[in-house]
Amino acid sequence: MVSTAIRHVVIVGGGSAGWLTAAVLASTFRQQEHGGLRITLIESPDVPIIGVGEGTWPTMRDTLRAAGLSEAAFFRECDAAFKQGSRFERWVTGAAGDHYFHPFALPQGWGDADLAGAWLECHRDVPFADLATYQAHLCVNGRAPKQAATPEFAAVANYGYHLDAGKFGLFLKQHCLEQLGVHYVPDHVTGIRSHDNGDIAALQTRVHGELAGDLFVDCTGMQSLLLGKHYGVPFLPQRGILFNDRALAVQVPYARETDPIASQTTSTAQQAGWIWDIGLPTRRGIGHVYSSAHTSDEQAEAALRAYIAASGGPADIPAPRKLSFEPGYRERFWHRNCVAIGLSSGFIEPLEASALAMVELSAAMLAEEMPATRAAMDISAHRFNATFSYRWERVIDFLKLHYVLSRREGEYWCDNRRAETIPQRLSDMLVLWRHRPPSRADFDRIQELFPAASYQYILYGMGFCPEPGLARRERIGEPGAAAADGFFRQAADLTRRMLPALPDNRTLIAHIVRHGLPR
Repeated sequence: MVSTAIRHVVIVGGGSAGWLTAAVLASTFRQQEHGGLRITLIESPDVPIIGVGEGTWPTMRDTLRAAGLSEAAFFRECDAAFKQGSRFERWVTGAAGDHYFHPFALPQGWGDADLAGAWLECHRDVPFADLATYQAHLCVNGRAPKQAATPEFAAVANYGYHLDAGKFGLFLKQHCLEQLGVHYVPDHVTGIRSHDNGDIAALQTRVHGELAGDLFVDCTGMQSLLLGKHYGVPFLPQRGILFNDRALAVQVPYARETDPIASQTTSTAQQAGWIWDIGLPTRRGIGHVYSSAHTSDEQAEAALRAYIAASGGPADIPAPRKLSFEPGYRERFWHRNCVAIGLSSGFIEPLEASALAMVELSAAMLAEEMPATRAAMDISAHRFNATFSYRWERVIDFLKLHYVLSRREGEYWCDNRRAETIPQRLSDMLVLWRHRPPSRADFDRIQELFPAASYQYILYGMGFCPEPGLARRERIGEPGAAAADGFFRQAADLTRRMLPALPDNRTLIAHIVRHGLPR
């Protein structure tokens, strides 16, 4: 067994996680008939796809391009739109007009001057994102992040996507089967046969009998059929840190076909959670994420309906789809010859849209760490587990930051600020950031999920300020406030030039659907 070559990877479960993993692996490795790796995906016709993850990070552009997909086809088939970041409404105090942006673009001059210090000292009356980057202004004005002449996957302003998750899975499936040579088995797994050493030897299926493999990828969603149920790898709940465990989701039509498409995800704080609002070309995806310990399903649905009515939606929306989840992640993600990717590995909550990003990162690292033999697999597993334990912890830190800094009243928000609910690393960082801004030294991994710039956007958007007199302590040789002001002027100049030069989202998306983009 230890010298067995890894020639056949079996992915269990479809949806966005399964088919995205298949696309990454199949586009990385040659297929078996050419001496490469055979990729098989088995998908049960009895298990429905959850299909509510509608936001991605800019990393998705590289993932789709590397898999050989067309961006124009992606827009046509997945009801996709551009996403340039997130807008947070009423998170700070709950008052009208309380909002800030977390854009995807880095601040202008990031790393070349103390932008945060100069902002705090001289420009605190202007929101940090509005001063440091052009992208918040593009979002406010509904601008697209590129022009019709910009090639596929290239950008004028950094962007990810909003998409229809159900259509996205089908789009990836078609590409995997028609272009990448992935073998497809539509069948239901009824049992698992193990080798004497504990490795999975084969899956027993209802129609196709046994399906053997060398490495198995668990994309079976929250049931975690292989890693959780078969191997019993413990689940580490995180509800003591992040309380949300329910969601109500609904699709809302536009009042008019010409209504603008938002350039960002809008997250609006509520009494015991928050509401997402995502604009696609044909509809809006809206949902309420909340804590069942702080409100009832009926109260949450009433808040959702009130939000939809206040934002111009119809009064007669259908009954929302109700989802329940336990926030947390697995103690390990790669055990023996089984790797969990997607919901089978964990889920926290939709804030900042980390779910699909974690699928991308997991699939990419699996491709990078793919062992040649079983003898090397445990080494790859150890590296994978260490990396993703760190990543899940950083997701939790970053999401908790939004709640810790809120000054909203009510039991839910007060509970979120209790010291015992704050991870120690985040608590320590907040002490340090009272005396200096977040820096690259605080996040020293090559592939950090959220860079120091993202922490600055949230900290200063939420009104977090260092101690008086300690906002700026210039070091010898460090560019001073004049250099930072120069970068702020650059951001303002870019804003003035981009706003008239970039089309609105709906206009550009309609052009892409009809005419495509340069390759």
